[in-house]
Amino acid sequence: MTRTPEQQRAQVPAARHPSTGGEDDLGALFGKSTAVFAALAGPAHMLEAANGAFFEAIGGGERARTGLPLGQLVPELVEQGFVSLLDRVYRTGQAYSGRNARVVLGEGAAAREAFFDFTYEPRLDDGGNVMGVRVIGVETTQVKHAQRLAAEHRALLEQIARQAPLPEVLDGMARTIEDLAPEEVLVSVLLADADGRHLRHGAAPSLPDFYNQAIDGIETGEGVGSCGTAAHRRQNVIVTDIATDPFWDDFRDLAEKADVASCWSTPILARDGALLGTFAIYHRTPRAPQESDLALARVFADTAALAIERHQAEQARTAAEAREAAARDDLAFLLRASTALTTDLDAAQILRRLAASCVPRLAPLCAVDIIEGGRVRRIATAAPTPPEQDLLASHIPVYDADDDAVARVLSSAVSEVARRTPTGPGPWRELGVTGYLCVPLLDRGSAFGTLTLLSTGDHVFDGHAVALTEELARRAASAARNARQYTHRVTLARDLQAGLLLPDLPDVPGADIAAYYHPAGEGLDIGGDFYDLFPLDDGRWAFLLGDVCGRGALAATTTALVRHTARAIAPLLPGPEDVVQAVNRALLNRPDSHGNGFVTLVYGQLTPTPEGLDIELVRAGHTLPLHLTAARTTPVDATGGLLGVAPDPQVTPHRLHLRRHESLLLYTDGITEARDAAGTQFGERRLSHALTRVPPQHAAQQVVDALIGALRTFTAGRGIDDDQAALVITAVPRPVEDHRPITSGCR
Repeated sequence: MTRTPEQQRAQVPAARHPSTGGEDDLGALFGKSTAVFAALAGPAHMLEAANGAFFEAIGGGERARTGLPLGQLVPELVEQGFVSLLDRVYRTGQAYSGRNARVVLGEGAAAREAFFDFTYEPRLDDGGNVMGVRVIGVETTQVKHAQRLAAEHRALLEQIARQAPLPEVLDGMARTIEDLAPEEVLVSVLLADADGRHLRHGAAPSLPDFYNQAIDGIETGEGVGSCGTAAHRRQNVIVTDIATDPFWDDFRDLAEKADVASCWSTPILARDGALLGTFAIYHRTPRAPQESDLALARVFADTAALAIERHQAEQARTAAEAREAAARDDLAFLLRASTALTTDLDAAQILRRLAASCVPRLAPLCAVDIIEGGRVRRIATAAPTPPEQDLLASHIPVYDADDDAVARVLSSAVSEVARRTPTGPGPWRELGVTGYLCVPLLDRGSAFGTLTLLSTGDHVFDGHAVALTEELARRAASAARNARQYTHRVTLARDLQAGLLLPDLPDVPGADIAAYYHPAGEGLDIGGDFYDLFPLDDGRWAFLLGDVCGRGALAATTTALVRHTARAIAPLLPGPEDVVQAVNRALLNRPDSHGNGFVTLVYGQLTPTPEGLDIELVRAGHTLPLHLTAARTTPVDATGGLLGVAPDPQVTPHRLHLRRHESLLLYTDGITEARDAAGTQFGERRLSHALTRVPPQHAAQQVVDALIGALRTFTAGRGIDDDQAALVITAVPRPVEDHRPITSGCR
């Protein structure tokens, strides 16, 4: 079938129709689309027609015209090989397609990177000959950039999530933006100080080192470059031309040296609005940002904010953990030191342990000085080596010297610290001293001594060390004060107790006397047990052993009342029953302030005879005395009630005779009620059994030794809960010259 040319033209699809009307239709069609369309003619690729998207893609302006070869209209396409592809399509008549092809459009400051999916199709005439090339394309720049941006952004977020170091994250972010940019850009991140007044270098991999060093630490403020102003305003600051912008007056020479001509700065803000830093993009030529540039800056400023906040949170957590660990370490140190300080009740030993605790934990050298007799005494030192310790111990501060740190602290009761050697003479050079901390040891606000720590080398005292030292000094001063009070109290109790007991047992004709006394506790209180032995008229002797309810001052008052009443009235009354009744009345008549505790008592009188000792005694609620003979031990059962409770204790006198080498044992219930580790009491049975070990012809002390030896074995050194006292009276042969007639005896 033969077709006319008109018929053939009618059969050509509009997209390939060579007539102007067809091209106009296509132009109209693509003109309504965002797709790029252009019709090129001849081997020179003369632009015959194009839509608006094409002209916008190649830069618009003077380029938005037809009638020029494409290589002349858009010369950068020649260098990038796109014109060569047009030549091949024109020459071969075969179409060419490309996907995500990168092309740089424009030159200089106006250049931009773009990506296209495109097709080059040959344009055919009626004879089927190639008369030109048709260009159809879709710009994928935004998609491409979005894909790359999403991938890089995801990688940065993964770095932040795994807590990569902040410099690594910021450096990676800066390099990513520099790679994504269509033209050369230089990225800088500055970090705000905690006070928000200065900016510090964070990352700037492509800026020269001298530039980064110069702007490190710049202030935030109006007109302080792009970054200082953006940080101050909390807003974007766009400087398109550094050479003319007043914000860069102080940095223009620096920028010229670094070869940067524009700078766009975005503040990096925390979620609460606090300044974290700035994000800046530099260009080599003057340049104004497009909306996409600003969007990119915002995205990465937010990413930087996330990284910085995460870093700050991690730093805060690490710092908190470090503070907690340091606090635990300080507490452990104070607990160990406190334990060492309180294991002894000797004040001097406590202060020596104080010095040992300080070295080397708090300082290389330590000295403790106290005031004694109006002078300063160095009581303790600690140093790394014995020679250094001896040298430090040989130096004694002068109490009233104005130039001596110890003297000043003793006077002011205020700590003194300095990063220099102490004022006043001392072995500072020999010891290499570079600083000191002198802390007072206080007792009720007054300094009784000082703790001096000395630095050597690079060691310095910071606020934490001062606070820790002052706390240790406070504990040591308290321990030393308690030790002194304890010593004074023990001394007082011992002196009072000694005043209530016989300093030495008297020599009684025909009798051997031994006594034992052991107070409960640590000797802080006066015991409630007591004994006494004193002469009466006509060769008689009075003896007594008792137990006062309670301990301490009131017990001492009652003990003194019983002893002194007995000593005062015994010579005036006929026998033990009368004496005990008088003692009971004295107890009942005590003032309330002297206590109202009861008393148990054994009171008796002995008379030496040629055959031994005649004894008359009264037991008032006390443990039963024991009569020791060679054959057995017998309780002396004399009835009577407690003293200080009722007007008539109803006591009954009991008489016995001690032959030679026989003994009378008086003891308090602290002995029989002593307990072993299992809580079992010593008891009267073990007491009687212990006395079986006493030899037939024994001395009074042997009775005491047998009793106490058995008691200590039973308790295995365990502390006692009650006072213990014993009095042993043993009849012994009297010398011949001592056999004087007895003019009076027992009733």
